[in-house]
Amino acid sequence: MPHVFVGLDVGTGSTKGVAVTADGTVLASATRPHRVSLPRPGWAEMDPERTWWPDVAAVSRELVAAVGAESVAGLCVSGMGPCLVLTDADGTPVRPAVLYGIDGRATRQIAALTGRLGAEAVRARCGKDLTTQAVGPKLLWVREEEPEHFARARRWWGLSSWVVGRLTGEYVLDHQSASQCDPLYDVSATGWAQDWVPEVAGHLDMPRLVWPHEVVGVVGAAASRETGIPEGTPVSAGTVDAWAEAFSVGVRDTDDVMLMYGSTMFLVRPLDRFAVRPGLWTTVGVRPDSLTLAAGTATSGSLVRWVHDLTGGAPVGSLEAEAAEVPAGAEGLLLLPYFAGERTPVQDPRASGVAVGLTLRHTRGHVLRAAYEGIAFGVRQILELFDAVPLSHPDAVPRLVAVGGGTRSALLTQVVSDVCGRAQVVPEETVGASYGSALLAAIGTGHVAPETDWARVGRVVEPDARARDHYDRLYPVFTELYADTVRHAHRLADLADVADREAQAR
Repeated sequence: MPHVFVGLDVGTGSTKGVAVTADGTVLASATRPHRVSLPRPGWAEMDPERTWWPDVAAVSRELVAAVGAESVAGLCVSGMGPCLVLTDADGTPVRPAVLYGIDGRATRQIAALTGRLGAEAVRARCGKDLTTQAVGPKLLWVREEEPEHFARARRWWGLSSWVVGRLTGEYVLDHQSASQCDPLYDVSATGWAQDWVPEVAGHLDMPRLVWPHEVVGVVGAAASRETGIPEGTPVSAGTVDAWAEAFSVGVRDTDDVMLMYGSTMFLVRPLDRFAVRPGLWTTVGVRPDSLTLAAGTATSGSLVRWVHDLTGGAPVGSLEAEAAEVPAGAEGLLLLPYFAGERTPVQDPRASGVAVGLTLRHTRGHVLRAAYEGIAFGVRQILELFDAVPLSHPDAVPRLVAVGGGTRSALLTQVVSDVCGRAQVVPEETVGASYGSALLAAIGTGHVAPETDWARVGRVVEPDARARDHYDRLYPVFTELYADTVRHAHRLADLADVADREAQAR
């Protein structure tokens, strides 16, 4: 049996795992679905002990059973992020994990930190403004709003680093994840912003910084019993899912863009030098001395799941077939897909979904088609922000590489290409972040060279010019819709907050 590398990814909608050989061949895969907890308006949480770890253990056992324990030569974990896990000194969570930018609870802390530290200083050191994507304000929220939990805490982690801690006992955080923990990390200097750490983290210990491929420890005896991964197996640090996903499809050149179809849409583009771009996030990359630009929406697959559940839970294939029969533009129905607030481009945690043009003649197929189109318009807005960043080679043609579970939808990928007017390269393997994690494990253990790229082109999705003409006329309506409705969305959010506080008081 050849050496096998296990890649795990804990995402918003499921935990996935793959067992891969050194040449990139997938021998086995496993998945466990789960759901986000939305306990209060604007909150998004998960329980690491009840969701992440049982999923990781179950997926690992299934993979090991398929390939044999003796073949496992390395392990790496990625996960949605940046998330905040607060634990005691033993790594036991003191409260549920606070999720990434879809959790918008820390708006007051974002404003306060920006005011105290200075917006320009934050941009210069962190590469971006403080938003709901940043970990620091959420850490400060717990410190101010739940002081009893903060007092019990001794350590803070990201999702992947917490799982790595359970596997190995090591307290680490990879540089890429850390670079989204604004304002704790100085992207321009590639290290902790030591003068700002006490302002946010107080008494908490800071994790040791490592690179995603680095082997940080080995699977311990207790973790081995639960997961089936052999004791002593080397474990690489891992990173945030989108960056593992970009690595999995070979997006390493500054003229490439990765488009991840997941519970949200996420885009990553490598940078050749540190730069701050309005509306985008500058972060550290997966490899040492690398930088990236990034952006993400707040919904995609999660919105599709919502439509599916709302319309009676029809088989996804039949619902999509109905949507495919609906012409471009959904016969006058337009959807603003801000069902969990929005990240890029509006950065508004209190934004909400809007349907305009809905009539009695519209069907569930129209609603799904409009959801796909709303998602695609959001991607187009982000790509236009990326377009403003000069290419490293002026004559280069940017390559848009699509990956993730959503690429299985021929209709969604076609709508995105039609709306954006861009071809998408879809690799043969679109497993995504878990595949990238397996590659990082292979690199970290020295079984393959650091420049190894397993990606192979599977198909290319070309835009349909006829549909693009229609979408070009519809696009200004979409871009104006947020500005035209945001005042009402915020008023409704305020009323919902009042109702929630009254309910909590009863």
